[in-house]
Amino acid sequence: MNLLESFRIAVRALGANKARSALTMLGVIIGVAAVILLVSLGTGVQREVTGQIEGLGSNLLFVFPGNLTGGGGGQGGADIQKQFTLDDADYLQSRLGAQGTVIPQLQAAASMRAGNRTLNAALTASNENVKDASLGTLASGRWYSRGEVVGASRVVVIGSGVRDQLLPGVKDPIGQQIKVNGQPFTVIGLLEARGGSFAGNQDNNISIPITTAQQLLGTGDISSMLVKTVSANTVDAVKAQTERILSPRFGEQFTVFTQQQTLSILSTLLGTLTAMLAGLAGISLLVGGIGIMNIMLVSVSERTREIGIRKAVGARTYDILSQFVIEAVLLSALGGVIGIVVGAGGALAIHKWVPAQVTPWAVVLAFVFSAAVGVFFGVYPAYRASRLDPIEALRYE
Repeated sequence: MNLLESFRIAVRALGANKARSALTMLGVIIGVAAVILLVSLGTGVQREVTGQIEGLGSNLLFVFPGNLTGGGGGQGGADIQKQFTLDDADYLQSRLGAQGTVIPQLQAAASMRAGNRTLNAALTASNENVKDASLGTLASGRWYSRGEVVGASRVVVIGSGVRDQLLPGVKDPIGQQIKVNGQPFTVIGLLEARGGSFAGNQDNNISIPITTAQQLLGTGDISSMLVKTVSANTVDAVKAQTERILSPRFGEQFTVFTQQQTLSILSTLLGTLTAMLAGLAGISLLVGGIGIMNIMLVSVSERTREIGIRKAVGARTYDILSQFVIEAVLLSALGGVIGIVVGAGGALAIHKWVPAQVTPWAVVLAFVFSAAVGVFFGVYPAYRASRLDPIEALRYE
């Protein structure tokens, strides 16, 4: 009996028990779909994050308080012993001069109100260089000025989502009054719509002068600093100079990242997260493989007399072995194909809310792994079937 004949017998045997075959495949379908969906989520988030950072420009330096490289924390995490202040930002700007523009940032959550409408938004505060902080493009109005930063004016630039939810029906909100954390603010700018991301709706952001934010939040600290260099060619030199300027004040308790370093760190973290998600989903695929082996063992037991008859009329050990292995591989491979369709469909369905991208390598990996699971868990039942003694098999009731 050739391999084609074994394939036909395997298909006929699976077709005779359609419900059981479908339920057996269900474990593989769920496992493969989970691998495709979770890997597509990890890949989508990774590409969106790196895309956003690359969009900031290649001439930016990110300055954070604390030692984020592990040299001070000892565990590779942040060890923040001293926060930056506006005085530190002004000092750095005065020392850098024309080589770089320092943009201090303070980030927090804010509750907003206009009339009887309320909204929770992400607040980013900065100085008059805010236009270089890549918070978005103005659709109308203006950014706050140096005088408004020095005077801690209560002016705010809002995202389009904030306008739509707090001021519905108002096309141009410039001059409108809204409350931020209970304090009245005048809208001076409106940002163009940017859409949602893994971190939430980017249109639900507001920006106010950093001095105003410090008063509003009751703090003298700032979260971080951006340094925009004159060109990408001077990034390394300005980074070294920034470290020399801040070292006398902070020792090793600060970290300066270039765009490439930031991308590398985030890519490593998100790649590890994606691998972990794929590994967790792979466990469900193994459970599906165990289900296949269980059903194949039951099938061998039920078809013992059939195996005895076939061996009595001349079927070889190889013929019986190949038939049951083919049945197991068919179950896992067909389940893998359906799982790929389900997983890709799920990724497409959620793409509107969270970034998800189905990659060819994830599809190939999931299919090959599901087929390998079928071979691995199908060999033992097939081996047991092929080793049955024909006389004992014919006596089996």
